[in-house]
Amino acid sequence: MSSAVSPLAPKHYPDMPVIAGVRLATAEAGIRYKNRTDVLLAIMDKGTAVAGVFTQSKCPSAPVEWCRAKLKGGKARALVVNSGNANAFTGKTGRGSTAMTAKIAAKAVGCSESEIFLASTGVIGEPLDATKFDGVLGRLAETAEAGDYLAAAKAIMTTDTFPKVATATVKLGKAKVTINGMAKGAGMIAPDMATMLSFIFTDAPIAPAALQALLKTGVEDTFNAVTIDGDTSTSDTLLAFATGAAAEHGAPKISRASDPRLKAFVKAFNQVLANLSEQVARDGEGARKLVEITVEGAKTKASARKIAMSIANSPLVKTAIAGEDANWGRVVMAVGKAGEPADRDKLSISFNGIRVAKSGARDPSYDEAEVSEAMKAPEIAIKVSLGLGKGRDRVLTCDLTKEYVAINGDYRS
Repeated sequence: MSSAVSPLAPKHYPDMPVIAGVRLATAEAGIRYKNRTDVLLAIMDKGTAVAGVFTQSKCPSAPVEWCRAKLKGGKARALVVNSGNANAFTGKTGRGSTAMTAKIAAKAVGCSESEIFLASTGVIGEPLDATKFDGVLGRLAETAEAGDYLAAAKAIMTTDTFPKVATATVKLGKAKVTINGMAKGAGMIAPDMATMLSFIFTDAPIAPAALQALLKTGVEDTFNAVTIDGDTSTSDTLLAFATGAAAEHGAPKISRASDPRLKAFVKAFNQVLANLSEQVARDGEGARKLVEITVEGAKTKASARKIAMSIANSPLVKTAIAGEDANWGRVVMAVGKAGEPADRDKLSISFNGIRVAKSGARDPSYDEAEVSEAMKAPEIAIKVSLGLGKGRDRVLTCDLTKEYVAINGDYRS
């Protein structure tokens, strides 16, 4: 981890309410890091529904494969997360480690191994010694409390410079329900179906199928609309757990994602996902600027997304922003290479509300001093207007600095 907190980090952390049916505990297991927590155990009450979305990488980690298989049961009693080792590209040894971890956790919690969910983050290609969990998970099960989510978020960090948490409270029927979330991620970020690692907890009584539908839809314009470096992790995992405890206070049991009573809940749920995904962008390795890219006037929303991602993943665009240079030529390049419909002579580009290019050429009112001053801001908004249709989309990224190279050059050292 970097010793310096990102200058884009939130100024304060929200108060994270207790969620009935969820208990948390963390410990130092010595997986890779010294003198810091690196294991999280979350214990859920019986009957907790679970949903998940995962990396689409063709080289998924052993924990991802484990969770995909167990997700079919729809129920969860515990989540075990470790940092420092991704347990990815570890072959039979990796699969054995997940099985052993689940066995140890199931014994500690007192449930079936099929109700244990696992996630690992850190170095790829190094075997994970699951014996380090033996004893540790038992102690955590005894000490778990209804929770310190900030401490939990710290335990799952790798190159993150700050823990990422978010919360929302909303009415469901006549009852108040809470949604708490945490995430980790700062590099190897270009999610595809999920995020790096993120976990959402709620006391709402939502059936597994409905929760799965909400999650799958919710990630599209949140986590899937964030990129740091264009590299999709082997370990991307986003799990949501619904304990259903709010049913005791009058919350209706929800079996369908289309239930109209879910309207306010869905909005709050997506706000938590959006909050966490923006924090990931703010903590991009070496980041000094948060960048919002909006593409409008595309043929379709899908086309706008591809063009926005082409801009967001361009090292030339990102380094120009790091240098506080409103180099619209690099944006033009990224639009042109995206492989989507575009007309050079209809293209307009603006930086932080200042139009620098119009109708395929430099804007007649362009003022270098004005734009240069605007580029000094910690948050940069790039808007691209294609003039071809009604398709619109927005993605988040960050600048690319020398610190990114330093962090990743020394990552395994």
